[in-house]
Amino acid sequence: MHAVPPPPGCNAELAEQVLTAFLREEAGKFGFARAVIGMSGGVDSALVLELAARAFGPGEVLAVALPYRGSSPASLELAREGAARARVGLEVVDITPIAKPYLLAAGLVDASEPATRLRAGNVLARARMTVLYDLSAREHALVLGTSNKTELLLGYGTVFGDMASALNPIGDLYKSQVFALAAHLGVPARILERPPSADLWEGQTDEEELGFRYAEVDSLLHLLVDRRYPVAKLIELGFPEAFVARIRSMVRRNQYKRRPPVIAKLANRTVNLDFRYARDWEGGA
Repeated sequence: MHAVPPPPGCNAELAEQVLTAFLREEAGKFGFARAVIGMSGGVDSALVLELAARAFGPGEVLAVALPYRGSSPASLELAREGAARARVGLEVVDITPIAKPYLLAAGLVDASEPATRLRAGNVLARARMTVLYDLSAREHALVLGTSNKTELLLGYGTVFGDMASALNPIGDLYKSQVFALAAHLGVPARILERPPSADLWEGQTDEEELGFRYAEVDSLLHLLVDRRYPVAKLIELGFPEAFVARIRSMVRRNQYKRRPPVIAKLANRTVNLDFRYARDWEGGA
C-alpha cells in the first residue's frame, strides 16, 4: 500500500475524563455502581478495566478471565497482569466444560477449515458472554463492552458474544486510539506490545485474519466515516481502490450487527421504531 494519511490521534486526557464520567453517569441512571469485564489479555479489555477502576473504584470492578482448553497461556498471564495493574480482583472461569459438549456434538472440536473455525469461535465468544451475564446478576454489576470502533464498523466480532454489553466506553475509539489511551492510562507494556488477537485458535491474530494493518484501516475509516470523504478523494490520498471498495463493503454488510433486532411493524407504536425514548427516560408511556 502506498503512503497514506496517519490514523486519527487521541486527546488521551480528555478521553479519560469523558469516558469515566460516561460510565458513572450511565450506570448510575439505573442504580448500578459496579462493573464486570471479560479479560482477554489484549489491549481493549485492559483499557476498559482501567477506565472502570477509575470510574467506580477498583473494589467495585470484577475482571474475569475465560480460558478455553485451546487458549494461549499468555492470554491468562496478561489478563492477570492487567488486573493487577488496575488493582482489580480477577476471577478465572474455564469455559471448556460449557462449550466443549456443544462443539463435540456439532463436530467443531479442533476445527481447521475457515468456516468451521469461525463457527467454533462464535460458540466460544457466546459461552464467555453467558458467564459474564451470570456474574453480572450475581454481582449486581453491569457488563462492560470491549469492542472498539474499528471492530464495530468492520463487523469484526460475534453478535451476542464479544459485541454484547450493557455499556461500551470504547466503541467510539478506533484501535489506534485505543492503544494511545491505554498507554496514557498505564496499561502494561507487554499487553500493548502483544499483536491483537481474539485468541479463537492457536496462532490467530486479528491483522493476519483481516489481511490489513489496523493503522491503515483506521486511517481509511476515519476519513470515510467521520470525515465523509468521497471515494475519489480517498484514492487520491493513496488508498488503493480495491482496499477502499473492500472496506466500504465490510462496513455496509455488517450494519445488522450494529443495531437492535428489527421488529416487524404491526401496531401504531413499535418498539425501537415509534416507541423510542432516551436511555434514562422515566416518563409515562
